[in-house]
This record gives sequence, C-alpha cells and structure tokens, in this order.
Amino acid sequence: MAQEYEPSAQTIRTWVHQDQVDTGERPGLTSDEKAELAQLRREVKEFREEKEILRKARFSS
Repeated sequence: MAQEYEPSAQTIRTWVHQDQVDTGERPGLTSDEKAELAQLRREVKEFREEKEILRKARFSS
C-alpha cells in the first residue's frame, strides 16, 4: 500500500491506530468523536467572539 500511494510509514501507522480506535480495539477518541469535538470547539470560539462583541457594544454606548 505504501509503495502504491506513497504515504509515509508513520502515516500508515496513524491510520491503523485510528482504525483500531474506531472499531473499539483500542481506547481513545473515535473519528466521529474527534470531528464532534472540533465542531464544538469552533462553536465555543464563535460564541466567545460574539460575547466579546456584545460586551464591547454594551460598554461603548
């Protein structure tokens, strides 16, 4: 597989490890959980930015 697609050996190890997590063979965050966590972090960042904008608008008027 590495010769055909040319990913590094470390990349393949990472893929195998994540697959084992996704199938329950190893502990850790699944791909879906990682995606959800990333989405929630983006939302929190956005909410904090909105909160800061509202705070500044409140004190500037």
